[in-house]
Amino acid sequence: MPGWFGPPAGHRNRYISPDSGWRGRWQDRLANATGLRRLRRAIMSRLPFMVLASDVRDIVYANWIVPVGKVAHLVPQGVTLLERDGYTILTILTYRHGHFGPAFLGPLRRLFPSPLQSNWRLYLAPDANGGSGTVLFIANIFDSALYAVGTRLFSDVLPSHRAARFDHRCTQTSCMMHIGGGGSAPDVRIEAVTEATPILPPDFQRFFPSWRQAIQYLTLQHQAVAQVADEDALVFSDIDLPIEPDSATALHINHYESGPWLKELGALNAPFCFRVPSVHFKALSEQYRPSRQA
Repeated sequence: MPGWFGPPAGHRNRYISPDSGWRGRWQDRLANATGLRRLRRAIMSRLPFMVLASDVRDIVYANWIVPVGKVAHLVPQGVTLLERDGYTILTILTYRHGHFGPAFLGPLRRLFPSPLQSNWRLYLAPDANGGSGTVLFIANIFDSALYAVGTRLFSDVLPSHRAARFDHRCTQTSCMMHIGGGGSAPDVRIEAVTEATPILPPDFQRFFPSWRQAIQYLTLQHQAVAQVADEDALVFSDIDLPIEPDSATALHINHYESGPWLKELGALNAPFCFRVPSVHFKALSEQYRPSRQA
């Protein structure tokens, strides 16, 4: 049974701050505080969910076809991966928030910061836990200690980490992303330019008949699922992410560096990438389910 300060050292989702000294130590203690999360669950389960909103922009999807055997250890009991011939899809979804905070604040939400975020996720089978549009979060990375630690304390669906280095920039013709620099955040670097003619890579053709249908599926997200690291449970979050597939732009990879974790997951080659300019995002609910109910 995990103690007050969360999962043991070496657990894949234990938070490790990239900061040294007292700041890093306090971030680690708060982010891994199982006792505080249990208290929050006990209180918030009796209250209405506070809907969160953000006007996100510069949204980049980096996608790989990977062997199921490479990611099977990340899939909790009670959910089923999308699979074709022993392969599945891994996506890194990276973007800039636009004032990420409570939706009820309306215009006052502008007082909230706009951090960078990267969601690392797998896709669940169409008939598993709510049908198509359900993804499994395996990691989330922020460039902000406030949001990384805060989402750990106030949410179960975001297994968040903070990257010491988190660059993410897009122009009209290019995008670059660089995540890493120590702590528990995984590493990746991608540099890409706009591709005039969208092309669906051959390995993705085992899942999708066309580029547009691939975009439609990969951007469809109604629900996110995550394993609760300090309990034998899953958490489900309903999401509103109304992306129009025709707004996506194909990207050609000029440079790709995979960190150790991506290599372990089988993401060895340059990803299939595309960009969506902007969308209004809402997190609508969060439901905590012990494994016997999953």
